[in-house]
Amino acid sequence: MDSHPTPAPNGESSLLANVLGDRGVGSSLVARIADWVGRAIVEGRLRPGDDLNSVDLSKHFQSSRTPVREALMLLEREGLVEISPRRRPRVAFFPLKEVREIYQLRAALYALASELIVAHASDDGIASLWRCYEALSLAAQRDDVDGYFWANVSFRDAEMELSGNSQLRRIIDSLRLRTMQLRHFSLSLPHRLESSNSDHRRLMQAYSDRDAALAAALNRSIVSEALRAIEAAWGQLEG
Repeated sequence: MDSHPTPAPNGESSLLANVLGDRGVGSSLVARIADWVGRAIVEGRLRPGDDLNSVDLSKHFQSSRTPVREALMLLEREGLVEISPRRRPRVAFFPLKEVREIYQLRAALYALASELIVAHASDDGIASLWRCYEALSLAAQRDDVDGYFWANVSFRDAEMELSGNSQLRRIIDSLRLRTMQLRHFSLSLPHRLESSNSDHRRLMQAYSDRDAALAAALNRSIVSEALRAIEAAWGQLEG
């Protein structure tokens, strides 16, 4: 295993750790290893098909191989890692058909979330979402893909909170880790930060204007545009 991600700045890694924590990870060491490997996968330093050497990981974390195995099994359950009986664990690869199905589902779910936000969010809630958007905009101005991605994770979390629908949030959360790698990849493509930031600004204006139909259409379009970018660059992931 050649990737050695550094600790994430500004609490970025803790966002991934929070997702893993929601899965009921018992050991803090297991969670730390899973967070470390998971972030390397999400941010593209470990690519689909790359081997994950449990011996190297054990040395890096100065641990036995047991917490490493548990961490990799956790990431396997989340769809980020493949574990086979007669070979090393490796970073999972998503078939394009599965990617399309996931993004079609996300587009519909986020459109619904937008309708609920317009209907139920307070003015203070919309103002807090604007603050999340400002972090997106600053990262886009810096051309900071990692910063933009993690700000987007926070933005999406805030949307789910404002939707007020716990079941919708549960469904979105069940897809969350499986989509993080793809979401980061799509944002790393040429001109994607600029277009995504512009689309999110229009979405925020629709929220402020309490235009449910426009907000839903924009959120659906944001997800669909990300899918089209992934489809156009699919060969980079396969390679």
